[in-house]
Amino acid sequence: MISIALLVLLAAEKPKPAPPPPPPPASIDGLPIGGIPRQDLPATGCAAYLWSGGSSRAFVAMARADAASVRLSIDGQQIDMPRTAQHGDGGFGFAAVTEYEAGGTKAVLDMTITTRGDLKDGAAVPEATLRIERAGKDSIILPVMGLIGCV
Repeated sequence: MISIALLVLLAAEKPKPAPPPPPPPASIDGLPIGGIPRQDLPATGCAAYLWSGGSSRAFVAMARADAASVRLSIDGQQIDMPRTAQHGDGGFGFAAVTEYEAGGTKAVLDMTITTRGDLKDGAAVPEATLRIERAGKDSIILPVMGLIGCV
């Protein structure tokens, strides 16, 4: 028989906090591009949240329309790269093809943006590619997909 004191003790026990999420992978499928941690929506405008579409699924990029930049992890270092060029209309403040460049690294994001009735304040990115070019190194083309969220 359970005593009342034990029931009171169990009722007063605070739930344990959830463990922190695991760190993002440093490398995706053996490539020098890695995952990035969870990112919040920007204060204004839209952001594209992109996951790798290969054999390993990981959150690999966040592109911001208003800030005109992309956040990536290359060789284990998280970097923000400013937009340097864009071509074609993609929607939600994004171009169909956007180029970013910093520190000898160029990233080219080619996105297909699709509006859907079940998405409010955003859109789907059912297919896209993220190309990374670095001087003296092989280029990387990573299939990605994701969502666009807007504030």
